[in-house]
Amino acid sequence: MPIPTATYRLQFRNGMTFSDAVGSVPYLKSLGISHLYASPIFTATSGSTHGYDIVDPNNVDPAIGGREGFDQLVAALKSSGLQLILDIVPNHMAASLENRWWDSVLQFGKSSPYASFFDIDWTRRITLPVLDRPFEEAVASGLIGLARHQATGEPRLTYYDQFYPLDPQSVAEIERLAGDEQSPGKLSTDASLLNALHQRQHWQLIDWKGAAEKLSYRRFFEVTGLVGVRVEDQEVFDRTHRLVIDLVRSGSVQGLRIDHVDGLADPADYLAKLRAAVGEETYILVEKIVARDENLPANWPVAGTTGYEVIASLGPLFIDRDGLETLDTAYRAIAPAQAAFAAVLNKAKQMMVRQNFTGERARLCELASAVLPDVPRETLDRAITDILVAFQVYRTYGTTGSLEGNDRDLLETVLGRASAASDVSDVINSIGRILLAPRVGAATELRRRMQQLTGPVIAKAMEDTAFYRYNRLLALNEVGCDPDITGDSRHDFHEAMRNRARTQPQGLTTTATHDTKRGEDARARLYGLTEHAEQWVAGFERWQRINRQFVSGSADQPWPDTNTQWMLYQALAGAWPEFPDTIDEGFRDRFKAYAEKAVREAKTHTDWGQPNKHYEAAVLNLAEGLLSDENTTFRADFQNLMTLLITAGHLNSLSQTLIKLTIPGVPDIYQGAEQADLSLVDPDNRRPVDFQRLRTDLQTQPSGNRSPWQRKQAMIATISALRQDRAELFSRGSYQPLAVSGPRRDNLIAFARQDGTQFSITLAPRLLSRHVDPKTLKTTSDFWADTSLELPLTIAGRRRDLFGDAGIVDGPTIDLDALFRNQPYALLISVD
Repeated sequence: MPIPTATYRLQFRNGMTFSDAVGSVPYLKSLGISHLYASPIFTATSGSTHGYDIVDPNNVDPAIGGREGFDQLVAALKSSGLQLILDIVPNHMAASLENRWWDSVLQFGKSSPYASFFDIDWTRRITLPVLDRPFEEAVASGLIGLARHQATGEPRLTYYDQFYPLDPQSVAEIERLAGDEQSPGKLSTDASLLNALHQRQHWQLIDWKGAAEKLSYRRFFEVTGLVGVRVEDQEVFDRTHRLVIDLVRSGSVQGLRIDHVDGLADPADYLAKLRAAVGEETYILVEKIVARDENLPANWPVAGTTGYEVIASLGPLFIDRDGLETLDTAYRAIAPAQAAFAAVLNKAKQMMVRQNFTGERARLCELASAVLPDVPRETLDRAITDILVAFQVYRTYGTTGSLEGNDRDLLETVLGRASAASDVSDVINSIGRILLAPRVGAATELRRRMQQLTGPVIAKAMEDTAFYRYNRLLALNEVGCDPDITGDSRHDFHEAMRNRARTQPQGLTTTATHDTKRGEDARARLYGLTEHAEQWVAGFERWQRINRQFVSGSADQPWPDTNTQWMLYQALAGAWPEFPDTIDEGFRDRFKAYAEKAVREAKTHTDWGQPNKHYEAAVLNLAEGLLSDENTTFRADFQNLMTLLITAGHLNSLSQTLIKLTIPGVPDIYQGAEQADLSLVDPDNRRPVDFQRLRTDLQTQPSGNRSPWQRKQAMIATISALRQDRAELFSRGSYQPLAVSGPRRDNLIAFARQDGTQFSITLAPRLLSRHVDPKTLKTTSDFWADTSLELPLTIAGRRRDLFGDAGIVDGPTIDLDALFRNQPYALLISVD
């Protein structure tokens, strides 16, 4: 299997078409990229901003250039020697009337040729949670009517601009009642007819607020507009993958990224079928959160994951533990109810299971009741709730037969944790025996649906709730991460990389994706809060006083509350422009949009379902006030501290990038993140990228006159070229931690990669922002004095610094004071 040397993630839509991508190919080539890594390109709902709401998996979306544009991109990539990785979405499709398969299922129910394509509970009608009131009220208000569909000419039930298909008998009845009238609209005034007609369909329109309890199909997380697809069925797999497989077999596509693999009924079986269809030479990745001490299942025929676990390993390297303790003490004082992450997460999981996934939990109870009929439903419900809450990783992977190995160990641990915290432990144990070794029927389905639900519960509770409630240090609240960092960060990092070299040396190493909570450089900057924690805490107290005019309520009960205020100042620090005079309406709008999303995701004072407009107005008033041109006192004060954080961010960013490019795995560059990535959460991180400026910077800036962000870009280009030249070293080379001795040993991450006689030595600084010149990033004189690195004999040979001008040296000792005299980092490579 050909392994990429570096990938570049490109988000189509939002102004990016195939034609635009063709124009970026020469730049990607010069950056050292081997594979363009594309977001979904298949036909999605009209106006889709991301492409994961697919309505036709067998056509390329005309909105981004269609098949003709796609073929032109493929030709441009091939002419430049680049290849293509496609992001595909097997777990779900859009539950949209634009989806002709879904439209057919609504019209014909179980008689539709596509009825088996979707994961639907056929014991009841298909529920469509689109109304803003009960159906009868919508009819009485004139919102429900009848009209002919423009494309088919058949009469349909209408709600605003949506045309819902009627079963054939209803169509015939409407045609009869309409008589010679071309339009059946005259019947829209007959409320009794509309109500009776609605009752006879295979579907029913319901209030959107009832989706959590009444939805009749499996959805993607909480998104009712995305319906689960049954790719475990061979016909469904074949029909949904026809174009993908053709593109691979024709040579247009060389790699596939599998979205939300944990949502599938049987990921291992799916991946085996996909591998058989596309061959051994295709590079396959899975999007999966791998928790601490968890590995990918060994039987998955994939190169690895998309790399969230790399972010989790990198973050703690740049955290000053004493500073984190200072932040922790301050945070416990201002937000005592949110100060313990484990408790915050547990409460969020309880809410998800009891409220947001009510219908899914009820389905599990039905299945459990069929196997344990003598146990009261209420008791089963409590036991299942406790089991779901006890999960700390996404799922197990059992299909038929008994769980074995890691899956069995995991489930037994979960059951033990659930039993210890529950008053229905005997029922938990009974359900546990079923989950560990189901026989047939309802027992097997119980395990399957439990496995498909635990991931969404954890993801929504952790990433989309707890990460917005627990605000001690936002940089650690990232997808795939655990904010409760413990242990020795350098030791843990080295162990994680050793494990990575064994388990997925060809997976992606990423620091930003379209799903991360903030840009990689915003995180890198916020790590620096721990190096300047006392200044931050004192600053927060000052800013509260300065900006009291923008906060409503009393000092004891302010709106926004102090937890939200603490969060807003951190989020602002992460995104703050390096030149504050560039703060404009665009930046203000971006920050306010983030503030609104953050408090809704927290679900403490407001949420998406029932927005508290008064609280949100208070939040937006503060957000706007912070950035007001008239608020000169605050902005000057904030800028003083930002000067320190910006320096920390530059150093952390360069070290983070150097490490990412040289650890086991394939470096993935998110669009635009080769320079400053100070974005906020999506959709902010999907804004268009100025490729012309990036191209110009890479080509024209002299090495001695580069900004930190241009240094970052040049580093990526230089190391990517090295990776192409020494592909075997970086694709299969061993990982060796290196010991630093001397007074500054804690300020360096050092490791080597080795393949035979070839080696590289990565030397990345940490926790240096108080000891460098902010402009040059050089350390103060003699900072590294008496600090050195002793090399094993196998890598003590001739070497040169890829970024320095010291020439070729050898020997077992590296004098760090000499090495870092003119630069803050180093990458030494072997010389033949």
